[in-house]
Amino acid sequence: MYNQIEDTDGVFLIVPAFNEERTVSKVIEEIANRGYHVVLVNDGSKDNTYINAKKSQEKYPNNIFIVSHIINRGLGAALKTGLVSARNHGAKFVVTFDSDGQHEVDDIAKVCKPLKEGKSEVVIGARPFSDMPITKNFANTVMNLLTLIFYQVNVKDSQSGLRAFTIDAANKINIVSEGYGVSSEFIREIKDNNLKLEEVTITTIYTDDTQHKGTNAMVGFKIMCKMFLDLFRL
Repeated sequence: MYNQIEDTDGVFLIVPAFNEERTVSKVIEEIANRGYHVVLVNDGSKDNTYINAKKSQEKYPNNIFIVSHIINRGLGAALKTGLVSARNHGAKFVVTFDSDGQHEVDDIAKVCKPLKEGKSEVVIGARPFSDMPITKNFANTVMNLLTLIFYQVNVKDSQSGLRAFTIDAANKINIVSEGYGVSSEFIREIKDNNLKLEEVTITTIYTDDTQHKGTNAMVGFKIMCKMFLDLFRL
């Protein structure tokens, strides 16, 4: 049960969605019901994601905003579009939040708390690896190790989709990657801009759908190549 006096002022959730017709309405309506603002980025979905999101927007016209890509451009591009929209709507804090139902809405307040208290500029919601499916545990452990090797940043969960930023911190981050590589890119940008980072433990809801999404071997290899090229970036 959530706190009825939860401080939602200026908090915008950036929710990228690609073919998430089964979960998108539930996710964005739960967020809007708490009083938060939602920027749903429909990333070229070919199913009813946009139609379902529009129905949700009709229920919460003051809380839900929708922007769309004509074609699927990737997670990084969707987050960048969402950030621009949130900034234009006057966001004070931005939170990235997956649309597949894997995140717990109660954790929004948890990742925003250190920002509002001035203790950090960026917060990453770290998933407990102990209850993570074996294959995802291995993939994310490898990505954490690569992040440490290439970017010299030791984090508990480099690939988490739940992150929170002050708007000033978000404005300093330059997103280039259009795909899943954006997760590691965030870590690089946090380091390069000397942003104060904190990690808090969050709850993750695992379903058959969510277990098949995220970083796989091929995506991981591409991210590693991008990290290697970053070593020579001016």
